[in-house]
Amino acid sequence: MRVLITGGAGLVGSHAAEFFALHDPKNQVVVLDNLMRSKIFGYNKASVEFNWNYLKKFKNITLIKGDVRDERDAAKAVGKGVDVLIHTAGQPGVPSSVRNPKEDFSINAFGTLNMLEAVRKKSKDTAVVYCSTNKVFGENVDKIPLAEKAKRYVFKNNKGVSEAMLTDLTGHTPYGVSKLVGDLYVQEYSHIYKMKTAVFRMSCTYGTRQFGFEDQGWVAWFIIATLFNKPITIYGNGKQVRDMLYADDLVDAFNRFIKSDLKRALFNIGGGQENTISLLEFLDELKILTGKNPKVNFADWRPSDQKVYVTDTTKLEKTLKWKIKTPVKEGLRKLTEWVRENKNFFI
Repeated sequence: MRVLITGGAGLVGSHAAEFFALHDPKNQVVVLDNLMRSKIFGYNKASVEFNWNYLKKFKNITLIKGDVRDERDAAKAVGKGVDVLIHTAGQPGVPSSVRNPKEDFSINAFGTLNMLEAVRKKSKDTAVVYCSTNKVFGENVDKIPLAEKAKRYVFKNNKGVSEAMLTDLTGHTPYGVSKLVGDLYVQEYSHIYKMKTAVFRMSCTYGTRQFGFEDQGWVAWFIIATLFNKPITIYGNGKQVRDMLYADDLVDAFNRFIKSDLKRALFNIGGGQENTISLLEFLDELKILTGKNPKVNFADWRPSDQKVYVTDTTKLEKTLKWKIKTPVKEGLRKLTEWVRENKNFFI
């Protein structure tokens, strides 16, 4: 099987590349990445270059430095055709999408369309997996009634956000809009061109080899900041809640879809009710994980920041027989250990 992974040096992409390289030695994995994560977030050191170099040890992984927006780069990565396209590449930051909406659109919307066309022209039977986001639901999520506890908000009488949640008539931020454009294009290519496609609307994904910044990847950023005495800014009161999904569990869901008989699919995916944490609760957990007190400041809420997002994974569990394998505390421990072991990238 020939598997093309865009954004393959990122968190999700590198875990996907590693999985498919190890899953079957006969698999040929192609990674396409432009290595611009540090540039997007104004970081003056290497970041995902670590993952790029990490993947070099696999003999059945081919690395191509290129941009999903460039037709020649896309065509080179697809080659004579691929069996699977896992499209993880994207501009992942909400604040950066507000600062530069044109670049955000070009990467997330046009980049997705460009990759879809590249595989359609060469291998119409390609199974396409698209990494969407819970941000496509925008502020509609905030219409779910909440209760306020001492250190968190919770949904009232609601187990989580299902695929029935509307995406329209609400604020999204440019990031949410550009990701929704890609989301819809992937769905449309299944309908009009009869391609096998799946959209995974992801909650808070984290894991080892995650290079977190204040603008994106907050789980890793909180750990990095605490370990190396950097200030953390919490936007809002810190009671906002996310369900946490370890990257390997996400990739497992991708693989289950690829192997399934489904022709098209749309899934919400996250840690669910059993793997939720608020920012304030995470600060408490950091003290246990690191033995240090985080340096915390508070600021105004960010635009369209959902106070609670918890995924209802019922459809995914029933359809693909999928279950979480990495509880949130275990995943946070693994990530903390990895950051400690690779401190030169963060100090």
